[in-house]
Amino acid sequence: MKDKNRQSQIPLPTIRRYPIYLRAIKAKVAGGEFYISSAVLAEELGFDPVLSRKDLAMVGIPGKPRRGYPAGELCEAISHALGWDIPTEAAIVGIGSLGRALLGYNGFEEQNLSIATAFDSNPAIIAQHVHGVKVRPMEELSAIIKRFKIKIGIITVPAIHAQECCDQLVAAGVEAIWNFAPIQLSTPKSVTVQNVDLAQSLAVLSHSINYSKS
Repeated sequence: MKDKNRQSQIPLPTIRRYPIYLRAIKAKVAGGEFYISSAVLAEELGFDPVLSRKDLAMVGIPGKPRRGYPAGELCEAISHALGWDIPTEAAIVGIGSLGRALLGYNGFEEQNLSIATAFDSNPAIIAQHVHGVKVRPMEELSAIIKRFKIKIGIITVPAIHAQECCDQLVAAGVEAIWNFAPIQLSTPKSVTVQNVDLAQSLAVLSHSINYSKS
């Protein structure tokens, strides 16, 4: 319980940086390095060294003077703080181009995430297997989510249908929504929502190439 309380107190900005640290540390381990300092990581990643030292200290792995942190233990501790040491299953709603791409993405294995089931309202694709995952009708969503105790719902439907799909997922018991639809969803406070806004990212790029450079 103490460990869970400590992990829950890690600030969200730090949580968002942990995957970046993790990739860098794993690369060093693959290169034969067994210890890593927060200062070295900060310099390579362009982070403030004081901030990086605080970030890494939160996972509870003590560093050694002039050597730094044991890289393997630090990787395990960061993965634990992210919850990536626990297998997690997700359900995806909307098997269009983006949904199919996510089903075919192998990188989720590194985060211990598997998309266990998929849902769509298009009769033409119901019962098909997309990258090994069976597409089920929306009418089965509630029963499947409850039966397998799936906690994460991924939404890749058009914006006009996103809130309805979100409501169904929440009613079925999911605790988190990964939303790829271009709309702000309304959910209970107990449900965590992360929005992936492609237009927002493109806006930064477009502004940069058109106005930020002389």
